[in-house]
Amino acid sequence: MSQYKIAWLPGDGVGGEVMEAAKLCLDALKLDATYTHGDIGWEFWRTEGEAFPQRTIDLLKASDAAMFGAITSKPVKDAEAELVPELKGKGLIYRSPIVRMRQMFDLFTCLRPCKAYPGNSLNYKEGIDMVIFRENTEDLYSGVEFSPVPDELKETLKKLSKPFAHFADIPGDQFAITCKINTQKGCDRIIRAAFEYAKKFGYPKVTIIHKANVVRATEGMFLETGKRIAKEYPGIQMDDANVDAITMWMLKNPKNYGVMVATNLFGDIVSDLAAQMVGGLGFGCSGNIGEKLAVFEPSHGSAPKYAGQYKVNPIATILAAKMMLDWLGETRMGVKLEAAVAEVILAGEVRTYDMGGSASTLEMGEAIAQKL
Repeated sequence: MSQYKIAWLPGDGVGGEVMEAAKLCLDALKLDATYTHGDIGWEFWRTEGEAFPQRTIDLLKASDAAMFGAITSKPVKDAEAELVPELKGKGLIYRSPIVRMRQMFDLFTCLRPCKAYPGNSLNYKEGIDMVIFRENTEDLYSGVEFSPVPDELKETLKKLSKPFAHFADIPGDQFAITCKINTQKGCDRIIRAAFEYAKKFGYPKVTIIHKANVVRATEGMFLETGKRIAKEYPGIQMDDANVDAITMWMLKNPKNYGVMVATNLFGDIVSDLAAQMVGGLGFGCSGNIGEKLAVFEPSHGSAPKYAGQYKVNPIATILAAKMMLDWLGETRMGVKLEAAVAEVILAGEVRTYDMGGSASTLEMGEAIAQKL
C-alpha cells in the first residue's frame, strides 16, 4: 500500500496539461503515493449541473492531499446557457468548485510564495522573496449575494444603516448586494499563521494589508487583530499598509517585504501582482491549507485559448507540488524539486513562451524531471 493518497484534480482548460508536467517530476522523485483522478470543473457543471460532484468530495475526504489544475468560471447567465437542454430551467446555480472546496474543508490558509529565480530575464528582480497569506474562506468570496435584492432585505437595511438611504429607493432588480463577511476567528487564525511562518523561517517582518480607513468594520477588525497578535511576537516587526498603497510600494521597494497577510479579495489581488514581479503567473504556486487537508494548485486560470496546445508554463504547478511535498513532511524531496526548477531556469536552455522561448509544457516538465 502506498504511503500517501493524493487526489488528482486536473479541472479545465490547461489544468490537465500542467498537471501532466508536474506528475513527471513527482514520478522522478519516486514519491510513494497513489494518485486518484477526481472529476471537477465546467464539463461536469454542463452535463450534470454540478461542477464539484459528491464523488469528488468523497475522494477528498479519503485523501492526504490533493493537486488541482485550474477551473473555468463564468457569469450566471452564461453558465445557465451552457447546461445541457435537460438541465436548463431547473433553477441550478453555478458556484465555483474551488471556493466551495475551500469552505467545505475549511482550507482557511491560502499560502502563495513568490520568489525570483536567477536566470529568468523577463521580469526577474534579484532578491524578491515574498510570501502572501490570504484568508481563504470568508470576505467577498463568502458567496452571500443578492440579485435582485429582496424587499425584506431592503427594509431591514433601511432600519439598520443610515448610509443605505442612498440606495433605499432603487428597485430591487436594479442593484445587487454582495456581502463582505469577516469573522474574528478567521482574522485571528490567518494572521497568526503568518506570524508563525515568519518565526519559523526567519522573516523579520509581517505586513498587514487592509483598507481599514474606508471599510471600517471588516477591515478594521482585521487590522486591530493584527496589532493584537503582533504583541505576542516581540521578535517580529509588524507594519501595515492600505491595499492600494501596497501595490505601489511592492513595485518600488520589493525587497522591503517578506511575509504579508490580507483578507480574501485583497490577498488574491496582491499575490497576482507579486507573481508577475517574479516572472508571471507561470511561477505563481498556491496552497489551500486546512487542519486535515491541503489542496495545491497554480494560481493561474484555465486559459481556454491555450487548451490543447501544451504551451503554458508548468513551473507554477511544479512548485505547487513542492509545497505539497513540504506539507506531507517530505521536505528533502521538496528541496530537491525546487533546486531542479531553479537549475533549469538558470541554465536558460528550456523556456516556455512566457519566458521568451518556445518549449512546450511537457518539455519544461521533462527538463526539470531530468535534473532529478
